[in-house]
Amino acid sequence: METRASSRGIWGWMLFDWAAQPFFTVVTTFVFGPYFVARLTEDPVSAQAMWSNMATVSSIIIAVLSPVLGSIADQSGARKPWILFFALIKIASLSMLWFAAPGSSLLWPVTFMILASIAAEFSIVFNDSMMPRLVPEREVGRISNTAWGLGYLGGMIVLILVVGFLAGDPKTGKTLLGLSPLFGLDPVQGEDARVTGPLAALWYLIFVLPMFLFTPDAARGLPMRQAVRAGVAQLKSTVAELVTHRRMTLRFLIARMLYQDGVNGVLILGGAFAAGMFGWATLEIGLFGILINVVAIFSCLIAGRLDRIMGSKRVVIGSLILLIIATTGIVSTGVNYTIFGLVSLPAVDGGGPFATSAEKAYLIFGALIGAAFGPVQASSRSYLARSISVDEAGRYFGIYALSGRATSFLATLSFSIITYATGSSRLGMATLIVFLGAGFLLLLATRYPAKSPD
Repeated sequence: METRASSRGIWGWMLFDWAAQPFFTVVTTFVFGPYFVARLTEDPVSAQAMWSNMATVSSIIIAVLSPVLGSIADQSGARKPWILFFALIKIASLSMLWFAAPGSSLLWPVTFMILASIAAEFSIVFNDSMMPRLVPEREVGRISNTAWGLGYLGGMIVLILVVGFLAGDPKTGKTLLGLSPLFGLDPVQGEDARVTGPLAALWYLIFVLPMFLFTPDAARGLPMRQAVRAGVAQLKSTVAELVTHRRMTLRFLIARMLYQDGVNGVLILGGAFAAGMFGWATLEIGLFGILINVVAIFSCLIAGRLDRIMGSKRVVIGSLILLIIATTGIVSTGVNYTIFGLVSLPAVDGGGPFATSAEKAYLIFGALIGAAFGPVQASSRSYLARSISVDEAGRYFGIYALSGRATSFLATLSFSIITYATGSSRLGMATLIVFLGAGFLLLLATRYPAKSPD
């Protein structure tokens, strides 16, 4: 008999992505991150490296603890209490970003970003592990991609709210719509960027509620102390099982570890890179983010259908090809006014947002990223869901989170080292292509689905 939750339960689960995404879209990538780099201090290169170090510390903690928590979740049963615990940490940490005024210490915003990032990722582990219980296997790709699409829509709505009504140009004091910022926010003091923390916290608080109210959870299992002991023991046996009996699953997880490092790097550093290279303020970064999210929404809807027809692996492979092309283009754009060192660009500044030809080329490559980075993550999630059983979802999605973070500190650390050593964030960004390419090549040799026995 096929497992299927009610429509309200499925929509409640998918709305988790809608609730969670503004943190990644508005805070990490397009508004607060670039503000941290370009306006919180007077040294954008050092600030870029500091932002990268923040991501590195977060990634290490997430990589170490995610598999343990996933295994404990399988033993304790219910996922919602865990999500609630981490939601409280995330909401409190995001709210504190309001106090990151220009000239203030970098220590506190970095600390709260680390806490928010850890809480966000751990919540995703528990939410993802609920998916196999909601719909039959053939539908996991559709609901996974639809949920990602909803996430990008939610992120885009908040981003539009920020650039249209909250973020004023530091020179004119007006928003994109020509309005004075709501609540009297002062762009000179960075209040247009700082408010994104509390805004993302409020959005998450409101829209995560349907998941708590309507989505079915697993039955309660062992008491917490016993669940911790059993979970740690189960994690050890799972690792041994991967090495000895589930090599294809292990190969998929390693491939995903590599290419997700590159994806994480593009998402974390892409907006900050543009802010440093072109001097983009919140207005330009916001418009760039809206473009990427509009493309991402439609690409996820299309990818959901392709996932069901062609399978998750082909969707991931195609997405990685687009990401490699786009990242290579971003790194090469602007060098002597060329793309890939071959196509010449006019050395003309037309005035206004995205005035130079290099900036316009960056927008094109950004659209390619938008078309790829949603499906590559959503279909990776469904790839794993088709490769495991319902009862082992917690431990394997915990290891899946590990595979997304285990070496992601290497991607951001490579960026930091190369940037520090050369003084060029462009060369730092180039390291992300290595991670995307290595994961792509390994995935080509991986069976789909990656079921046992091998």
